[in-house]
Amino acid sequence: MKSKSVTIGLLLLVVSLIAASCGGDDGDDLAELNVAYFLEWPLPNQFEQNNGSFDEELGLTVNWVSFSTGVEMSAAMASGDIDIAYSQGLVPFVNAVSAGQDLKIVDVAVSYAENDNCVAASDLGVTRSNAADLLQDATVSVPVGTVAHYKMLKSMQYLGVDTDSFDIRNLAPAEGAAAIQGGDVDLACGWGGGLNRMLEAGNIIMTGAEMEDEIGLKVFDVTSTTADFLATHPDVVQDFLRVTEAANRSWEADPGSRIEGIADEADMSVEDAEGSLATFSFPTITDQLSDKWFANDVPEFMNQVADLFVEEGALEEKLDDYAATIDTSALEALNG
Repeated sequence: MKSKSVTIGLLLLVVSLIAASCGGDDGDDLAELNVAYFLEWPLPNQFEQNNGSFDEELGLTVNWVSFSTGVEMSAAMASGDIDIAYSQGLVPFVNAVSAGQDLKIVDVAVSYAENDNCVAASDLGVTRSNAADLLQDATVSVPVGTVAHYKMLKSMQYLGVDTDSFDIRNLAPAEGAAAIQGGDVDLACGWGGGLNRMLEAGNIIMTGAEMEDEIGLKVFDVTSTTADFLATHPDVVQDFLRVTEAANRSWEADPGSRIEGIADEADMSVEDAEGSLATFSFPTITDQLSDKWFANDVPEFMNQVADLFVEEGALEEKLDDYAATIDTSALEALNG
């Protein structure tokens, strides 16, 4: 994989150059908030996105800007085009801060073990028992530097597949779905609506639950922002998380009244949005502050992610302490 794949280091070099050329927030009063999110990735706070509650509650014009990957979100925060990235994959975040970008995790957006996976083309007949043989020299589509990329590497290693033999194509989930449906790749990895379309042309080798139980993979997205923005506008970050937390709990209490607005903003059918949301969970603020999340497990997992990408040659070096990239001050204020 080292010789054939697109490396994370190359992608993050671009991000670092952008960051170096951009100044921080000038401290002026904020009139608009720019938030990154994914299409075909339905989340409870999209109901508030849809009805304008974020604008009203924050007293700002909130501009929602869609992206294809979390790597793109990092680049947009580096350039100053995005203030908050909502549901950025943990892996793109780890790779960005490892490359020197000054970002902070402020929240767990969503946990989704079953909504991020790889699909093998149907005609290959790949199973757990024969994957090491049938996927040798496979052509693989995966958004490089994402959670999907990390899961692919870990699951393939667990199954004894030689990932160094892979011909990696750096494709967003929608593009990967088209590639496997067109017979251009043997294995396609992604999430959301793209994953749903991949499944029309192939099969999953390991379920999310199997990866979680057998390999210990923790699959979740975060809410992230730049250190400058958090320092300058802590009240805005706190208000954003407050509205989001209320949305999560309202979804759990009464999903039927909210699904149409969520599906509309996610650009999905109601049926598909419901199917995706059924695979998601949303830890409470209290849970996030516990050892299961930010107090212990998350920084440890971030360290493991960085170790793997250094081992694969995708990152040159890692941080000594990933706990320093997590700021729970807004969550603590809301939990008081």
